[in-house]
Amino acid sequence: MAPFNYFQPTEIRFGCGRLSEIGEIVARYGKRCLLVTVPPFAALEPIFEKARSSLANAGVRVAHFDGVVPNPTTGSITAGADAAKAHKADVVVGLGGGSSIDTAKAIAVEATHDGTCWDYLWFSKTQPTEKTLPVIATTTTSGTGSQVTQVAVVTNPAEKCKSAIYNPIVYPHVALVDPELMLTVPEHITASTGFDVLCHAFETYIHCGASPYTDMIAVEAIRLVIKHLPTVVKDGSNVEARTAMAWADTLAGLCIANAGVTLPHGMGMAIGGMYPHVMHGEALAVTYPEFMRYTYASAVRQFAIIGRIFNSELESESDKVAAEKSCEEMDKFLKEIGMWLSLDGFKVPERDLPELAKACLVLPDYKNNPRVINLDGVNKMLKQCFKR
Repeated sequence: MAPFNYFQPTEIRFGCGRLSEIGEIVARYGKRCLLVTVPPFAALEPIFEKARSSLANAGVRVAHFDGVVPNPTTGSITAGADAAKAHKADVVVGLGGGSSIDTAKAIAVEATHDGTCWDYLWFSKTQPTEKTLPVIATTTTSGTGSQVTQVAVVTNPAEKCKSAIYNPIVYPHVALVDPELMLTVPEHITASTGFDVLCHAFETYIHCGASPYTDMIAVEAIRLVIKHLPTVVKDGSNVEARTAMAWADTLAGLCIANAGVTLPHGMGMAIGGMYPHVMHGEALAVTYPEFMRYTYASAVRQFAIIGRIFNSELESESDKVAAEKSCEEMDKFLKEIGMWLSLDGFKVPERDLPELAKACLVLPDYKNNPRVINLDGVNKMLKQCFKR
């Protein structure tokens, strides 16, 4: 067995009903909290109120910033950082999906450092310091795994660019994962975020930095998503399936925190950066049929395993056949969960494809793919993704 490292500083509190503990958790880290959420609406307002009540009962003074937007922007994060400074917050709580948690992480940096969060991206010479406020992450979707990662994804609309802070300092101190908070997530958001879980796990599994530890939890996450995501898409109130998806999301987050992602995520980030109306899971779904066919012959063992998880009849086939068939099985799965998507369907202009192709190679994720692609290859792949 080759040597490997595994690091996870986040305390994980998992299970139904755990939201009631948020006040006690936050009080360990500060007494002035910025609660970071999307704008209130009927399904989430009872959750927000329960959180505010728990925080107040624990003696924590709360300022509520509800300006989170999908694909968090530099402007929304600056507004949140200003709110944190005005409140003199000493802890930040992200309550919501990946956008809320990523926003909370970026606020924790910007509120305590010069400049904006965009000055502290993964490639910057200047990185966040210990001044960063502690973050408590409470997730209401099963998708990004952000509650257990060192990543905060940010979009700069002026630059049409989506990038990330990537630093251990932004690991949440505590991840509170309560499947009861996910029961009202709409069908398409359930499908989109759930597919992101599958992508995290599978891309870690084929990643050049994978380890026996991440392999173990990646395969379990893959099994859980394939079994339970179709159920929660059809019946969002199924607590057992929601719990399984919440656990898969957490496992997949632990995977990407210690290995990483590959080609589809770099492409998905580029799509989201140029076209912010496309959700991250949607962007991944657009690329996956072509990615599978481009890559499977370079990672036959792993693709054979996912093929057999999709379809047990492939157990009797050779690894080569099972790997090739995994591409068809992925197509079927995307159709089953309503994620058979195309760039054209999102009104992406065909004339933009060359510019988009260049953006797909800005992040280094493609270098971790078992088969490394070049610009010509990305151009071909995007043309194939354009229409279904």
